[in-house]
Amino acid sequence: MKNTQSPEDSGPFYSKGLKFSCTQCSACCRYESGFVFLSEKDLYVLSKSLKMGYTEFMEAFCRWVPFSAGSERLSLREKSNLDCIFWKDGCSVYEARPLQCRSFPFWPAVLDSKRAWKSTAEVCPGMGQGKLHSAEVIEDWLEQQHRESVIIRKTSNPKGGY
Repeated sequence: MKNTQSPEDSGPFYSKGLKFSCTQCSACCRYESGFVFLSEKDLYVLSKSLKMGYTEFMEAFCRWVPFSAGSERLSLREKSNLDCIFWKDGCSVYEARPLQCRSFPFWPAVLDSKRAWKSTAEVCPGMGQGKLHSAEVIEDWLEQQHRESVIIRKTSNPKGGY
């Protein structure tokens, strides 16, 4: 995993930790299009929490999103107003929410550089505030995301892509 290092030291820019506490503003769950990609574990936990089988859950709440040449990733659907399918005055599956939701903002793309972190913080009021998360905790989130890779399937479309 690439972590841009600061010129002052040999570690990533977050080597002294980063502050983040969710304000429950819901900006990451509502108002604009996005993808919530699911791992096998996410699919299991969500379907079990809703007392549904995998196939039933996928048909009701998921869609396949073109990703790269000949593949698609499994993502949660959105409502017509672009809110997450599970948004109902808050997250209706909070205890079972996917790793992607639980690990925000500690995503590889957000932690790629100090600039990427600051850019994301412009739309998330919880970033830079509240609890200090150590570099070790942040690395644990990154490792967990690496271990629990998202569900991908092959397609007949060789072009793929978004």
